Amino acid sequence: MSPYDVNENEAVERLMRFLAVEGVTGQEAAIGKEVVRALGEIGVPRKCIRFDNANEKIPLPTQTGNLIVTLPGTTAGPRRLLMTHLDTVPLCAGARPVRKGDRIVPAGRTALGGDNRTGVACLVTLLATLLQKKLPHPPLTFLFTVREESGLWGARFVDKNDLSNPVIGFNVDGRSPRELTVGAVGAERWQVEIFGRASHAGVHPEKGISATAVAALALAEVVLDGWFGKVVQEGGEGTSNVGHFGGADGRGAGEATNVVTDYVLIHGESRSHDAAFVRRITKAYEASFRSAADDMRNDEGKAARVRFEKRSDYKPFRLKESSPVVRHALAAAKEAGIPATLRVTNGGLDANWLVRHKIPTVTIGAGQHNPHTLDEYADVGEFLEGCRIAVALATRGAE
Repeated sequence: MSPYDVNENEAVERLMRFLAVEGVTGQEAAIGKEVVRALGEIGVPRKCIRFDNANEKIPLPTQTGNLIVTLPGTTAGPRRLLMTHLDTVPLCAGARPVRKGDRIVPAGRTALGGDNRTGVACLVTLLATLLQKKLPHPPLTFLFTVREESGLWGARFVDKNDLSNPVIGFNVDGRSPRELTVGAVGAERWQVEIFGRASHAGVHPEKGISATAVAALALAEVVLDGWFGKVVQEGGEGTSNVGHFGGADGRGAGEATNVVTDYVLIHGESRSHDAAFVRRITKAYEASFRSAADDMRNDEGKAARVRFEKRSDYKPFRLKESSPVVRHALAAAKEAGIPATLRVTNGGLDANWLVRHKIPTVTIGAGQHNPHTLDEYADVGEFLEGCRIAVALATRGAE
């Protein structure tokens, strides 16, 4: 029997338990309480469990802070961080998990929430295994972040001192535990407000300035110039997308077909493994919107106006194969009997911010498939592999 084996029945029951608790991004209070309850049941001392105040720093309504568990080591050594995120996307609201063979699926027309309740169950199973088997381990910190799905906010605002200054980190978030993610893109979020001029579309359309037309012209230029979707330009590669396209307060743009639309709000994103190229993509959007606004004039020569705002969501990173954290992850996977390869991803991860906090962090999967869709499922075998490799990551080298 391997020292990295876990109680599989308890692990799967734990996963089903957490999947059944609603906790969409920003509304993590219930799942946070359920995890604290589960930690108490497996014997984690209450004094080791706390919530930080990241929710007070996040500029979006957030019910609770990050959940942090700090354990002293049974052996000497640098502190290690194990982390995951508590929240799910809104499509998971009301999810009811059902096991069908080797898969766990949603019972109704929702997503499942395996992203990232597989990670939550994996880390609680790791803690249960440490305590049940009395496995030797160095000092460990466990971090369960909030609002990952809406911008990596919990990881952005976590204080390294609250984590007791770990030296290396491991994030559980993804599909296969056999893939070690050592790099990820950076991203900018942007929004543009287009201010036109209302007029009667049947009587005096020439006196209006259509914000809808400005948006259409700008986006057409972005697409034709190759800055939309998969972006390949001289000097870089990346992706971009337009999300929300509407009016204020989530309403549709415009009020009636007989009124020239005077306001449009659009949200979008730009991504690349090159931080400078992320900015180039966003600048291309901004230039197109400003050009289209200047071109759209009424019979008095007045033009539309735009307000373009952007913010850095997270920076790209790439860990070297020779770095201690990557070598540790590869060795832990080998000792757990799990062949592993290195990869980079075009998605953002909490690891992006942990690296910025000077905690080099490798990400592993734990069986989530088709996240953010109605076809989402969790693979039980991969989830259990993720649990085993997590135990190895936490305990390898401890004597």
